Amino acid sequence: MDNYNVLDVKTSFRTQFVDLTSQIKQLVARVGIPKGICYLYAPHTTAAITINENADPSVVQDIIKQLDKLVPWQDNYRHTEGNAAAHIKAGILGTSQFVLINDGQLVLGTWQGIFFCEFDGPRQRKVLVKIIAG
Repeated sequence: MDNYNVLDVKTSFRTQFVDLTSQIKQLVARVGIPKGICYLYAPHTTAAITINENADPSVVQDIIKQLDKLVPWQDNYRHTEGNAAAHIKAGILGTSQFVLINDGQLVLGTWQGIFFCEFDGPRQRKVLVKIIAG
């Protein structure tokens, strides 16, 4: 595969984790490579990509709660657009992830899912997905 795929993600809240696992699995299946790497990248400064438990939604709620404690929305930030906390949270979690592909499927743990993490929504966002055989 020479290019990358683009997933459109529409968020509805200022802070929101969107589970992309099924969409990414479908994309990997459609490409049909037996082994390789799936690279995920959020080209945004106030959003991130993370892998964590997707079986119990309270895990995501707990992560959001703790990030809000660690990086509060109001804290005399020098960045004057009002979204400094979103930039910091995105930097903490990171804008990309690699997931191995084996036997044509993502190599994820039993409870793991792939999340797009919105910290400055609601917005229309993109996730770039590059699948590399090998």
